[in-house]
Amino acid sequence: MTERPPLEGPVPSSGGGERVLDLIRVQARLRAPHGCPWDREQTHRTLARHLLEETHELLEAIDAGDDDAMRDELGDLLLQVTFHAQIAAEDGRFDIDDVADGLVAKLVHRHPHVFGDVAVADADEVLVNWEKLKAEETGGRKAVDEDIPATLPALARAAKVQRRAAGWGFEWPTLEDALAKVREEVDELADAHGDPDRADEELGDVLFAVVGVARRLGLDAESALRRATTTFAARFEATAALAEARGLDMTALAPEELVSLYEEARTSAPERS
Repeated sequence: MTERPPLEGPVPSSGGGERVLDLIRVQARLRAPHGCPWDREQTHRTLARHLLEETHELLEAIDAGDDDAMRDELGDLLLQVTFHAQIAAEDGRFDIDDVADGLVAKLVHRHPHVFGDVAVADADEVLVNWEKLKAEETGGRKAVDEDIPATLPALARAAKVQRRAAGWGFEWPTLEDALAKVREEVDELADAHGDPDRADEELGDVLFAVVGVARRLGLDAESALRRATTTFAARFEATAALAEARGLDMTALAPEELVSLYEEARTSAPERS
């Protein structure tokens, strides 16, 4: 557990981190011999599911644009960090300062354009430098999908793989190039109709190409799809309610009638976040 002088830099506009120290003290008290029985029983493994749950709850708050919920969920996520660090500290493996120290060192090293004398033209060049610096840290370039969890949601994993490849210059130069690739893959998917194996492969290519478009737009495909699904669910329920109010059986309606009903409900129903 190393000791380092504090990093010099601008003072935060609000909140200097003092309450984080209070959180660490509370966490240590909860894990102490006369602390909370439940907290004392926890291990890295038993806490794993909570980490995942809190992350998804934070994502939901971000999608909703709810500042109060974001603050609460960030707190819950921060609790997971301090909890894991406290467990490790009790075993003498590492503590929260070691976690922060490693992160600070990583951020300073990978931002020489801020903490050093390297000049960059834009965010794309920052990404290129980031991947090269990571390669230096690990002794050479790693496989483009190395250490990226296979259990990540597919769109999120695709985006991470693409970001790493882009860091080495492998990226569509323009948005139009990325869009053209989507059109090409959609055409190939249409041609694969009737061949399930090929269609499965082409569908994957379409989705992967769409992630590339999202990256060129500075968007997150995973979040965009999550919001689109929520929006569709709200519109579908409004459509079903409208059909019921008119005594209509949705399963008996022609496709064009369903679309018309859906459009009518869409224009009148509030969006659900």
